Amino acid sequence: MFNRLCIVGVGLIGGSIARAARKHGLSKSIVGFGRPEDLQNLEAAKQLGVIDDYYLQVEQALQGADCVVIATPVAAIESIFALLKPFWSENTIYTDVGSTKGSVVSAAQRAFGMVPDNLIPAHPIAGAEQSGVCASVDDLFLNKRLIITPLQHTKTEALHKIQRFWEGCGSVVSVMDVNHHDAVLAATSHLPHILAFALVDMLGHKDEQSEIFNYAAGGFRDFTRIASSDPVMWRDICSANKNEIIPLLEQTREQLDKIQHLLENDDNQQLLTIFAYANTARQRFLNQFEGNMSKSITFKVQPGGVLQGEARVPGDKSMSHRSIMLGSLADGVTHVKGFLEAEDALATLQAFRDMGVEIEGPVNGCLTIHGVGKQGLKEPKNELYLGNSGTSMRLLSGLLAGQAFNSVLTGDKSLSGRPMKRVTEPLAMMGADIKATEKGTAPLYITGKAGQLKGIDYLMPMASAQVKSCLLLAGMYAEGETSVTEPAPTRDHTERMLSGFSYPVKQQGSKVTINAQGRLTAADIDVPSDISSAAFFLVGASIAPGSDLLLKHVGINPTRTGVIDILRLMGANIEVLNERVVGGEPVADLHVVYSPLKGIDIPEELVPLAIDEFPVLFVAAACATGQTRLSGAEELRVKESDRIQVMADGLQLLGVDAQSTEDGMIIQGGLIGGGEVTSHGDHRIAMAFSIAGLRANAPITILDCANVNTSFPEFKDLVKRLGLALVCTES
Repeated sequence: MFNRLCIVGVGLIGGSIARAARKHGLSKSIVGFGRPEDLQNLEAAKQLGVIDDYYLQVEQALQGADCVVIATPVAAIESIFALLKPFWSENTIYTDVGSTKGSVVSAAQRAFGMVPDNLIPAHPIAGAEQSGVCASVDDLFLNKRLIITPLQHTKTEALHKIQRFWEGCGSVVSVMDVNHHDAVLAATSHLPHILAFALVDMLGHKDEQSEIFNYAAGGFRDFTRIASSDPVMWRDICSANKNEIIPLLEQTREQLDKIQHLLENDDNQQLLTIFAYANTARQRFLNQFEGNMSKSITFKVQPGGVLQGEARVPGDKSMSHRSIMLGSLADGVTHVKGFLEAEDALATLQAFRDMGVEIEGPVNGCLTIHGVGKQGLKEPKNELYLGNSGTSMRLLSGLLAGQAFNSVLTGDKSLSGRPMKRVTEPLAMMGADIKATEKGTAPLYITGKAGQLKGIDYLMPMASAQVKSCLLLAGMYAEGETSVTEPAPTRDHTERMLSGFSYPVKQQGSKVTINAQGRLTAADIDVPSDISSAAFFLVGASIAPGSDLLLKHVGINPTRTGVIDILRLMGANIEVLNERVVGGEPVADLHVVYSPLKGIDIPEELVPLAIDEFPVLFVAAACATGQTRLSGAEELRVKESDRIQVMADGLQLLGVDAQSTEDGMIIQGGLIGGGEVTSHGDHRIAMAFSIAGLRANAPITILDCANVNTSFPEFKDLVKRLGLALVCTES
């Protein structure tokens, strides 16, 4: 990429740049420049092989260099520009690593009269507690953020080349405006360092300092780790970015004053609200951070095994979502047991906290929701981030359309690519104002139309519980009656739970009707185990000879039991035991024993009742004798992935004769081989191929499995305990 790379300041950052450039072949030669007082460090850099040579004269260092990286503290930038100015070349690209970019731009303007068009300000968000070239490593920037802050007149070719250089070093590159960069970094980096330095300074000056530090626990070490950073560097950073930092310090002081006031007044509930919000907000940050940093989770499954024993799979995701929504809108306090503590349901929980609802927990699946009433939600201060949860986005679209405030719904990359017109179009018929992208996808910008929605009589073109539930929730805020007619039965958790909260709902055959006259009264909810999660184990025990498994407390709502009906038609041995009703929902224990399966034509009337379970049902079909044919399942193409095509591709890679059709699949049962497949970020695909390992004749590797945490974070541990040889690796 470059012939000669010159590093000005060969310390931790500069040395790590040199090491990464050498490792990845980004420059033919690498030299360092420093002042006489840097001689010992430069000699060490050469001895370590970090650089090929070094110079104390800037003209010699720059000779023939087509890229110069200024890796000095921000306070030294202007003096470096002065040194470089007489030898500045239009044929060279210059960049820096300063933590503040406004100060770099200002220094360049003072030194050159204007910022040169071949100077590309940059900031690698990476570092270590140690400093100096001896601490440099070749992977310091691997999967770390690198922000480039070009100006309007920056050379496009130079910008693209620097971007490729940093990507070659392993960085995840973003381009950002200078002022935006300094504001963001003041909040996420500079302020935390100030707080860490301040805390250690305060405790260190106390008379009893030795005792305090003797009893300091892991929390103190974790919080104050960054106070080990170079104090001179951080003095300079804070001074350079003080205009962005000072307002943040004022806001922090106000927040601490608020917490002090809560403690003085024994307001433990509000204190819990603050702490709970911080807890989930940090987890949301980690989820986004890990996604942005391309964190990869891979499942590796050894062939064979049996599933034996008993288990209770996590709570039903559909009911967990709805318990938060309706409990928040109810009058009084709702207690929830069995709540699914997975990312999708937690996204809904956080959205309602963001709208002013006080929610305690979850702790071991238990929640306490302090309902605010049907009209009690408050305008969120920020966008409502819903991660990967399509249920959250589609149902909230209806609920928020009738509020007295505006809102924005966003999600991760997968959710942002999924269709939302199926809910926004009928909502528009009710008078809702929702703007999406040209493709009809998120983000969704919702203008609240309190008192302006009109009820409609909607005949759904496609069976979808999410669309039905969305319109029913909007109907709670619409004038007149809102009716939804289904072309085929879908899950009815919303209707059942509305009735459980004493809200009137009329049902006549396939038509459900609601109006705005009712109110929700708090109720206790015991969420049964999710049959969609149980399905992986029902199939696993059905296909693995010697399996004998009991699944406890599984929800058997008749709109959800298609997977049991289909497996029984294929010859599965599944007993429904101990049937009972809990909170209006039918529940039972499911006993499944291995039995040879045969291929069938899946009845179309069962398709909507098993729509989420088809990925693992395709695995059952691959293990069955004869042909299995599915039709009428076109909705599978617009789930987290195109589940028809992704499963067909994966099964073919494993040696199965699986042919996709427009609305389903044709599978010839037979042997399952080994190989490497990808889930395309779809949690159900990842778990389905894991179960296939029970009948495979060679190992199966499943890529891109991180999203299993959205619905079933315990899957990998539970399936191993019951008998599948699965290993989870992260990178």
